[in-house]
Amino acid sequence: MTTEHVRAQGHENVSATHASTFEVTSDEFLTPAGDCIVGIEADRTPSAFDETLTDACQDANATIVITLEAGDYSERIEASGDPRLTFESDRSLVVRTSDYVDDRTVAVKADKAAGDLDRDLVNVLSFGTPLDVTLAVDGTP
Repeated sequence: MTTEHVRAQGHENVSATHASTFEVTSDEFLTPAGDCIVGIEADRTPSAFDETLTDACQDANATIVITLEAGDYSERIEASGDPRLTFESDRSLVVRTSDYVDDRTVAVKADKAAGDLDRDLVNVLSFGTPLDVTLAVDGTP
């Protein structure tokens, strides 16, 4: 299994209400308008991800499992790979329920967006709890 780990921080403005995406950013702030953002101050961004993972994610048949962990709470999201994924962003990573791709997109056709996340997880993130994000892909292309 190919994996990548990102460590980020929750923030008092985490609301996680967006209906089609969730995002983790390296930005050091979050305004209330950032309703898709679940973590800030990420220690890694897609441009720094290992090539083995990015290659695996660019397989249209790949299943990408994203795990969000904060405090005593964990959420598992399944998404798909796409050959159009570039992993060029040095600022943030975005998981989408649609098949839209830009330089921040790391997975598409996800089974959950920010608004679908467990509210207990969102609550602890709103208290600034550290967030661990794991992206995993079985096998390699």
